[in-house]
Amino acid sequence: MKKTLTLVLALVMALACALALADDVLEINIGFENTLEEPIGQALVKWQELLDEQSGGTMHINLFANSALGSKNELIDQMVMGENIITIADGAFYADYGVPDMGIMYGPFFFGSWDDVWTLLDSDWYAEQSEKLEACGLKLISSNWIYGERELMTNKKVVLPEDLKGMKIRLANAKIYMEGFNALGATAIGMDLGEVYQALQMGTIDGVENPLSTLYGRSFQEVNKYILMTGHIKNFTTWCAGADWFNSLTAEQQELLVKTGNEAGLYNNELQEAAIDGYKQKMIEAGVEITELTDEQMALWQEAALSFYDLGDEFGWSENLYETVRAAMGK
Repeated sequence: MKKTLTLVLALVMALACALALADDVLEINIGFENTLEEPIGQALVKWQELLDEQSGGTMHINLFANSALGSKNELIDQMVMGENIITIADGAFYADYGVPDMGIMYGPFFFGSWDDVWTLLDSDWYAEQSEKLEACGLKLISSNWIYGERELMTNKKVVLPEDLKGMKIRLANAKIYMEGFNALGATAIGMDLGEVYQALQMGTIDGVENPLSTLYGRSFQEVNKYILMTGHIKNFTTWCAGADWFNSLTAEQQELLVKTGNEAGLYNNELQEAAIDGYKQKMIEAGVEITELTDEQMALWQEAALSFYDLGDEFGWSENLYETVRAAMGK
């Protein structure tokens, strides 16, 4: 009887300890619009594993794919209010949340190479913009994630900017993205990514732009059969949280979250690079016609995009921003 009682007490104490430990685990929610099968989704799983391991199980990431927690704009609004959420966003969105100069990085054909991107992210200019964003309520956790080079997928073949005239192209619902494609001659339609498949299927829109991994992951090849490899945006992306929530963490928790996020970003970039040719082949096998631009054709797209950078007053950009940021890249 005494042995039985001792065993019961031991089990109760073990359970109490387990519950106490569970209470000490910091649960972090990441909501995003991509699938877990895409490289970026796989890298998020890696981030989850890295944080579990390096925190000794005291911090854990919960992943909510396919906009399960809501749209990007909805999540950002909640984060600014202090909710425990991290989401994927970029300068085009941050421009709409109080830091307009960040939007220039997502104008069409702004970066010439990925080296230009990394140079800018290491610059004083980018650090200053990040501080301004934090003052607006959003904290950048990690910025070194390649989302991919954004390509154009349409329901009829497009090669030159003039071919876009009158076509309704879905863009992420941010002014920078939309005006960028309006400048190229299209009619930009802001729409959540989760609504695009049906819109393409019904003919409500004529096309969509995104990296190949996202276009394929969303099965758009089932309803659109032409891709033009514009690479019009070298789309690095960031993970952000509400500044109030982030500042409520201990210094050690903050450091671990940032460190593991950057490590997962490097893993993501390896996956993205390795996946490009594979996604091209998958698209071709699905009956999609892929067009590569010649240097001369690319120059026509770049020339068409220049009018976008004359819209600085409309976006609230600092004076001579284009020249300032180009200088920060060593241009």
